[in-house]
Amino acid sequence: MNDILKFGERLKELRLEKGLKQSQLAEKFHVKTSTVSRWEAGIMEPDFLTLINLSKFFKVTTDYLLGQED
Repeated sequence: MNDILKFGERLKELRLEKGLKQSQLAEKFHVKTSTVSRWEAGIMEPDFLTLINLSKFFKVTTDYLLGQED
């Protein structure tokens, strides 16, 4: 599995664990709901700063989000 797909799966898993809809996560990060959907589907990836902020929000490392560690 490529890393962007792994990122999408992990992001979705973390979002659901927090009980958030895609629209709620999008609002927190000032992006469109379709952007979150594309991240989760592996169609696109967040920029560097957003990746860092996502990792802080979910209290995981960027390596975890990117599928580099479990």
